[in-house]
Amino acid sequence: MSDTPAAPVILGIDPGIRICGWGLVRAAQPTSFVACGVIKPKTREPMARRLHFLFSQIKAVIEEYSPDEVAIEDPFVGSVSPASAMVIGQARAAAVIAAASKGREVEFYAPTAVKAAVTGFGQGDKRQVQSMVKMLLKLDAAPEPADAADALAIAMCHLGQRRFRALEKATAR
Repeated sequence: MSDTPAAPVILGIDPGIRICGWGLVRAAQPTSFVACGVIKPKTREPMARRLHFLFSQIKAVIEEYSPDEVAIEDPFVGSVSPASAMVIGQARAAAVIAAASKGREVEFYAPTAVKAAVTGFGQGDKRQVQSMVKMLLKLDAAPEPADAADALAIAMCHLGQRRFRALEKATAR
């Protein structure tokens, strides 16, 4: 038996009220794919039910995969209407509360930081993110839909920041 602890699993969440992407990676060397998917609340349901559905489904993902850490995209809402920004914020809050209800801390990342982490360019488009996630995780196909690939990119962004903070801490000694 090895005394080496298992590499942590990171859950990335791309919040949305129509489609909420989620993706898990293991912080091994190299980083490895665990699972990904999307949550799609029924669009004809009242907002409260849709948010509860998001909350319960994210909670179920956390229960099934038991990630060690959670990262959520903190969308830049300056380019959308105030009403859309409010809805995105509510979906984000449902994800945060689901993580907190399972005892997980949450880190937040701007979309530009996520894109830069996987494409090297903070303005990359969804196809570039999908392509790079496929390549970096050595997948046979790009994750579909793009929201699942975005969630994996968020998890990978967190992993990169986590490694950077550990290196920074080690060199500060």
